[in-house]
Amino acid sequence: MKRCILLFFILICAFSQAQDISKQRQLEAKRTLLSPKIDGILDDECWNNVPLATDFIQIRPNPGKVEAQDRRTEMKVLYDDVAIYVYARMYDHPDSVSHELVSRDNIGNADFISIIVDPFYDKMNGNGFFVTAAGVQFDAKYSQVGDEDANWNAVWESAVKIDDKGWTCEMRIPYSALRFSSKDIQNWGLNFSRRIQRSNTQTFWNFVDPKVNGFINQEGLWMGIKDVKPPLRLSFSPYISAYVNHYPVNLPGVKNTTSRFNGGMDVKYGINNSFTLDMTLVPDFGQVQSDNRILNLTPFEVKFNENRQFFTEGTELFNKGDLFYSKRIGSIPSYYNYSEVGSSDKIIKDQTEAKVLNATKISGRTAKGLGIGIFNAVTNSMQTEVEDVQGNLREVETQPLTNYNILVFDQSLKNNSSATFINTNVLRQGSAYDANVTALLFNLNNKGNKYFVNGAGKMSYLRGKETSTGYSYGLKFGKQSGNFLWSYSQQYADHKFDPSDLGFFTNNNFLDQVADFHYNIYKPSSWYNQLLSYLNILYSRRAMPGSFQTFSVEGGPYVQFKNLWSAEVNGIYTAAKNDFYESRNGQVYKAPESYSAVLYINPNRAKAYNFGGNIRYREQELFKGKEYNFYFFQNLRINDKIAFGLDLNFNPNYNYVNWVTAQGDQAIFSKYDRRTVENSFDAKYTFTNLMGLTVVLRHYWSDRRNKEFFLLKPDGNLTDYVGAPLNGLDRNYNVFNIDLIYTWQFAPGSTLSVSYKDAAETNDTYYTQRYNKNLSGILNAPQNNSLSVKVLYYVDYLDLKKKKEKGLERFSLDIS
Repeated sequence: MKRCILLFFILICAFSQAQDISKQRQLEAKRTLLSPKIDGILDDECWNNVPLATDFIQIRPNPGKVEAQDRRTEMKVLYDDVAIYVYARMYDHPDSVSHELVSRDNIGNADFISIIVDPFYDKMNGNGFFVTAAGVQFDAKYSQVGDEDANWNAVWESAVKIDDKGWTCEMRIPYSALRFSSKDIQNWGLNFSRRIQRSNTQTFWNFVDPKVNGFINQEGLWMGIKDVKPPLRLSFSPYISAYVNHYPVNLPGVKNTTSRFNGGMDVKYGINNSFTLDMTLVPDFGQVQSDNRILNLTPFEVKFNENRQFFTEGTELFNKGDLFYSKRIGSIPSYYNYSEVGSSDKIIKDQTEAKVLNATKISGRTAKGLGIGIFNAVTNSMQTEVEDVQGNLREVETQPLTNYNILVFDQSLKNNSSATFINTNVLRQGSAYDANVTALLFNLNNKGNKYFVNGAGKMSYLRGKETSTGYSYGLKFGKQSGNFLWSYSQQYADHKFDPSDLGFFTNNNFLDQVADFHYNIYKPSSWYNQLLSYLNILYSRRAMPGSFQTFSVEGGPYVQFKNLWSAEVNGIYTAAKNDFYESRNGQVYKAPESYSAVLYINPNRAKAYNFGGNIRYREQELFKGKEYNFYFFQNLRINDKIAFGLDLNFNPNYNYVNWVTAQGDQAIFSKYDRRTVENSFDAKYTFTNLMGLTVVLRHYWSDRRNKEFFLLKPDGNLTDYVGAPLNGLDRNYNVFNIDLIYTWQFAPGSTLSVSYKDAAETNDTYYTQRYNKNLSGILNAPQNNSLSVKVLYYVDYLDLKKKKEKGLERFSLDIS
């Protein structure tokens, strides 16, 4: 009987604990008259008698487990008329606290503490402020589906200390960094998160269940904030920059060494409590990291990452519907006109990037949940310098003055749902065509956020010498919370749909159907922390005229072991298909079936030395084409300031068959061998949490060695090519880059940066098989070297106003 009573008591306690975990936590808001000194020392009197947030709950590795008392976290929050203040005590053994120094907006190998606030308490949007044990700041915006925008930046204060109890942190987050209403009494969404790096443990104050879709919707509540008013949000960031560039053109009348000076300014203005204007005038993006260019043998464009902060920060509204590829603005324009370049002309200097003259964003969300976004950017014309047969130089306009626009209305609905209207518009000066794309989107979730349905209808309209209107739609529904997840989706685009003038787009004229299944185990066992698995089935048809395109099945498991290593195995089978793109002329190519297998190994990144990589094998039935990929990386952390990384990638192909050239309307294919080697080395030396030096060196080599040529027949099969010899179709492509950047945040929001770049590229029609010859060749090729210095200074209008008022005060006292 006693055993039964004891068992019953244990079950009651366990049930009670489960109930507490699922219940929303609340914290009473406290106002302070004396603000704490932000020094990481928690001895300010104002912290006394402030409600304590503690007993954090794990999201990993053991979801639902309350933190241990000897590793407990204690948080307090205060507010006054100008800011909120955060107190954090993280208990731990001081020698075990990870505190690698890295640059701002990075975590590295470090423990962190964070506060996430949702000032409008809509459970859909929030702001996160993170501080590592090394004092490095990281901030981010969060949208309704839990997406993290790490490119968002604010100006705020923090300080940390490591002591005999673990480590501490204090933060001051000014209201100018946030958007909130002007109600007399407010409730804000609130959560805190802590990570202990060595054990990969992450905890939240209000439990975030990994089985539940979404992140902000699982927040706690900060209650009773009284009489706080949004301040005037106005800041200026003027900059000046200087460049020296050297490239050995070695032509009469063309300078090998050039220099230039730039100046411009970024402006942020809070139009009202909810909306902010961001503007960049004559921006300078010359110091962003170089794109990782490759030899592209596919019929589709390569998508590069955006590294320009203005086009990545606060763009969540504009990214809805996948219609915005920001690299179209300046970096990778979609329209080029070489009609004025004659066949006998020689291109001396081909400008590949258009100068961004200005760009503006207005974005925000009303109290009723209506998000509004307005985006505009203007790029200057692009000029290509050519030389005729007489040696005369002239400039040809290959890209006109262009205006890019986006308009978004996004209405939040119940249950983290939304409905969206978005329009993109590209206007070009002169006779070049204009482009307009409009989309209606919806995302609906049930009350428990367990099931969903979303969809989109899109229309593109191109206007010029000829007009073209195209359509696309998508529909997806399924289960998004729990251990077992599934979805079904259908995507359609007709043969005229084209959003590529401001979006990224590969092909149209398809009807795709996808079934997706996941089974995830988040509760650790005796040998793993997490076990995930998936199965994806794709069936695709050409839309007009209807025809089978492809069928594929992909799946595999992922496991994280108790030692924090992880492994993933993927298998992919693709049936014989009708490929309407490889031929480049719309003719079908009956591509053979293929199958592949990939093994990924990832290490425990908390170790000072760690390594991992993947191995891939793919086989193509035709000619038994084989592809191998061996990728290996290793990282070495000498100490908290110095770290190195090396990535090695070797990708040989044998007897692969693809398009190589065209003769009139006929597509010519070849059987070829290809070898790709990519080596990348990076190093960083971080002086302090405000100053650091990074360097990245990358060499990429890829070739194509044609062995046999074929003619594509009308039925889509290949036949032996019989005709004039095909020469000059082998490829040997090399790229070498150095990016060395020094940054110093000498004042809040203000930076000094010095950048050195070296770039070289060769693209030959012959191949050199030995790697050392390719490396030597690219190092001896003409190098484009540039050195730049940029100073950006952040000015907050409120700080200027305070300084002016203090100056007048002193002046009055001196007179009296």
